[in-house]
Amino acid sequence: MLCVIFLLSSLFTVTQQTASPDKCVCELSTSEKAFPYDKLKTVQDNASDCNKNITPQKTFELESLLLGLDRRLPQLEKDLEMLEKENDGELYGALSLHVIDNELAEVNQLMDKLNSTMLAHQDLSANATQQLLDFKGDMQEMEKFDTMQVVKSQHANQRLKRDLDQCRNGSHPTPKPTLPPEGSCPYGRFLNISGPRVYTAGEYPGSYKYGAWGRDPKPEPGKESWHWLVMMTSNNRHSNYIRQYSSLSSLIAGLSVPGNILIHSNNPATNTIQGPNVVLYRGALYYNCFNTDAVCQFNLTSKSISNLNLPKGTRYNSKGNFCHIDECYPFTDLDLATDESGIWVIYTTTQNFGNLVLSKVEPGQQLKLGRTWYSSVYKQSVTNTFMACGILYATRYINKDVEEIFYSFDTSTGKENFNLGIFINKMSPNILFLNYSPVDQMLHAYCDSKLVSYKVLFEETYNTFS
Repeated sequence: MLCVIFLLSSLFTVTQQTASPDKCVCELSTSEKAFPYDKLKTVQDNASDCNKNITPQKTFELESLLLGLDRRLPQLEKDLEMLEKENDGELYGALSLHVIDNELAEVNQLMDKLNSTMLAHQDLSANATQQLLDFKGDMQEMEKFDTMQVVKSQHANQRLKRDLDQCRNGSHPTPKPTLPPEGSCPYGRFLNISGPRVYTAGEYPGSYKYGAWGRDPKPEPGKESWHWLVMMTSNNRHSNYIRQYSSLSSLIAGLSVPGNILIHSNNPATNTIQGPNVVLYRGALYYNCFNTDAVCQFNLTSKSISNLNLPKGTRYNSKGNFCHIDECYPFTDLDLATDESGIWVIYTTTQNFGNLVLSKVEPGQQLKLGRTWYSSVYKQSVTNTFMACGILYATRYINKDVEEIFYSFDTSTGKENFNLGIFINKMSPNILFLNYSPVDQMLHAYCDSKLVSYKVLFEETYNTFS
């Protein structure tokens, strides 16, 4: 039996082999080399490993250390000038010198951490550079097997698509996010936020998923640059202390002075902290009192505690949490917030059907509840809230990389806006605490044990950062 095979390409030749009468066996040979699939798999695996090693977090870690050093050195210089003025050779000079010794120790620790981080980054950069060169050579070698120029055609199509998109965007510019109500903000309207400006694992990397941090909007004299940190230390629910740091660099380096300030020796106990949504204002910590529908005020100096009972029907003990479709954040019933005008508490009540309720907290020896506003946004459709210039903002979960500031409520006009469209680029999937700092217009976030901050871009600063 004859077997006839027509030549489909000059690259292939066929040789007829002797076979049994009922079978035809043909040997196919080609003048082309076999495609190196093993090499392609190796390149793919190495590229994947490279992507895992080089992440945005590494860049932000270095930026945070540099920012901390940038803020610490001017403070050290200022203290040295003060020492020169106070140096009487006796008590005041000795005290100032002791303060400077401590600051120098902090700066040295920060420098050591910065140097080790930079060396690690240099090694990573050198390795990555060599890997990229190797990848480029391997890919160029494999492109020779693309005899039908598929890859070349794909690159041409990508360039055409990019040029077409640029042409379209030039004719129809991308609209800016819908603007929130103007309110009475001295900086103009809230337009956007920057990318992360601070990103650090803090003093206890990965140890406490829930917590809060920030700055006191009305600090005591001499504590203008201080930062604070509260971590939920029991079942992501309770805490009984606050830690303070003399500067951002001290916080990044994990140098707390004076260490833990205890509310109570037991955790939990009456009037200790429940839930991560806490704030510091005028040297006092405000938080949801343990196991009650009340706000506690803990004075860090006198260690005294005041209580403010919220209206009857307020949901607490994890009955009115922040949520998204896959998860609720436990014991986030009460959210304390600060802005230019003071302290606020955001919560829900059965009377308002689980929608957000906003009340002003009037501090003092005896806490009082000020004016109250009622919104029409359901709290369990919200992942976080914060205040800025008398306007309440709410966020929702988009995906593990993006959160959206979608809602605002203007307390000066009572107007609501459900379509802000301001997006937060997250460094971890969950933002478990969010609060605005009127001191420097930063938005502080606590994200799965990591500390992150963003610059709030009002009208007067938008052009600088855009």
